Amino acid sequence: MSLSLVQSRALLGLEAAAVTVEVHLANGLPSFTLVGLADVEVKEARERVRSALQNSGLEFPGNKKITVNLAPADLPKDSGRFDLPIALGILAASGQIDAARLAGYEFAGELSLSGELRAVRGALAMSLALHASRVVTKLVLPPGSAEEAALVPDAQVYRAQHLLDVVQHFLPQAADAPAAEPAKGWSRVSAATQMKQAHYPDMADVKGQSGAKRALEIAAAGGHSLLLMGPPGSGKSMLAQRFAGLLPPMTTDEALQSAAIASLGGRFALDQWAQRPTCHPHHTASAVALVGGGSPPRPGEISLAHHGVLFLDEFPEFARAALEALREPLETGRITISRAARRADFPAQFQLIAAMNPCPCGYLGSTQRTCRCTPDQVARYQGKLSGPLVDRIDLHVEVPAVNSAELLQAPAGESSADIRARCSAARERAVVRQGMANQALHGQALDKHLLLDEAAAKFLNVAATRLGWSARSTHRALKVARTIADLAGAQSTQVTHVAEAMQYRRALRTS
Repeated sequence: MSLSLVQSRALLGLEAAAVTVEVHLANGLPSFTLVGLADVEVKEARERVRSALQNSGLEFPGNKKITVNLAPADLPKDSGRFDLPIALGILAASGQIDAARLAGYEFAGELSLSGELRAVRGALAMSLALHASRVVTKLVLPPGSAEEAALVPDAQVYRAQHLLDVVQHFLPQAADAPAAEPAKGWSRVSAATQMKQAHYPDMADVKGQSGAKRALEIAAAGGHSLLLMGPPGSGKSMLAQRFAGLLPPMTTDEALQSAAIASLGGRFALDQWAQRPTCHPHHTASAVALVGGGSPPRPGEISLAHHGVLFLDEFPEFARAALEALREPLETGRITISRAARRADFPAQFQLIAAMNPCPCGYLGSTQRTCRCTPDQVARYQGKLSGPLVDRIDLHVEVPAVNSAELLQAPAGESSADIRARCSAARERAVVRQGMANQALHGQALDKHLLLDEAAAKFLNVAATRLGWSARSTHRALKVARTIADLAGAQSTQVTHVAEAMQYRRALRTS
C-alpha cells in the first residue's frame, strides 16, 4: 500500500482555499474512486488521467484499488484544474516520481488525453489570493495560465506544456547523481508588469453633444454614475463606449484586481492588461447574470466591470429584478452572494452608464419627429425604473438628436486624452484631500471634505426643499458639485458648482 499528497487550490469567489489531493493505492479489486465533494467536471478526471498517463508512456496502476480524496471534504471543487495533481499523486504513490520533491509546489491544470496541459480558469485570481495571504509557494501551471499568474509581483510560477515535462522535473534522483536538465516544456515564467498605454475609442469621433460630454467628464473625474436619455440615434451608445477612455489610468493594484475577476470569469487576455473593462450585457440578462451566482458562485457583470464601466443600454427593458439588484452594489461597491452551503464576496466598484429612450417610440421632446405615445404610455415606460434606483444615479442627462448639418460639417471634437488629463487632475485633487474619489464620500467624511460655502449651502437647501429631494439626492448632488469644483481647481464648493450639479438631477419626464 502507498499514499501520496499533492497540493492544489480551489477557487471560491476570489479566495483560493488549499486543497490536498490524497492518493491511496491498495490491493483489491481494480477501481478508481474519487471523493471529496467533487463536481461532475472533477469526477470526469478519472478518464482523462487514465488516458493521459497511458498515452504519455507512463504506467497506470490498473491492477490496484485507487482512492483519490480531495480534502477538505466539505469544500466544493469544480473545473478540470485537479487533473494534473491527481495524475502526479498516482505517479508518486506508485513510485514513478519522487513524492518528497513535490513539497513546496502547488499544481493546477487540465489534461488532454494525450497528456498536453490545458489552461484553467482563475489562475491569476489564485496567484493574487496567495500573494494577499502571504503564502510562499511554487505554482506549476499550463501555458496561458502561467503567464496570467506571473503578473502578480514576486509570484514563483513555472510553465509546463506536457505531463512529461512535470514528471521529468520530479523523477527520483540518486544522492550523487548530477542534476537533470529541465525539460524543454518546463520553464520559469516572470512576466513584466509595467503599465502600458491602454487603447480606447476616441471621444473626438463624437460631434456635438457638448452637454453630454461635460456630464461624462464630471462622471469620470468623480466616479459618478450616469443616465443618458435621448431619442434613437442621438449618440448615447457612442458616448458610453468611449467613457472608459476618460477615466484615469489604472494603478497596478487596480489592474491586478480587475484582471483577477476577469480570469475567474474566463475572460482575461494578456493584451487587455491594465485596460479598464467595459461590460455591455444585453437587456435580456437575468439578475444572476448581472450580480453573479451559481454553485459555487461566480462573478456577474457588475464584478467583471470592477474598476471599469457597466453600460446598460435600453435601461428600462431590463427585468425589474435585475435592475433592483443593482441598488446595493451601487451604494457599497461590493456584492455578497449567499447560498445554503457557501457564501462568496465579490468587489463591484463599477461606474454605471445607463442609456434609455424617453418613451416607447423614443421621440418624446424631439424637435425632429413627433412623439406618438400617450401620457399613460410614457408614464408606464418610465415607471419601469423604480424611484430608489433612479435616486442612486448621480447624473441624469438629456442627449438630443444631432441635426445633419452639424453631423456633416462640424469639426472633430476634443480628444479623449485631453479630457482624461483634466479628469485625472481633478481625481488627484480629491485623493490628496480625502484619500478617495468624491463618489465614495459618506457620513462625516462628506461633511468634512465638501468645503461648502455658506451661500451655496443656503441655495441648495432652498432648492432641495422646493424640488422635494430625498437626503440621498441632496448628498449625491453635493458630491457632484464637489467634483465640478475640483475640475475648476476651486478650493471650496461654490454656488455656481451647486447650480450646475442640480441641473444633472432632473426627474424623468412623465408628460
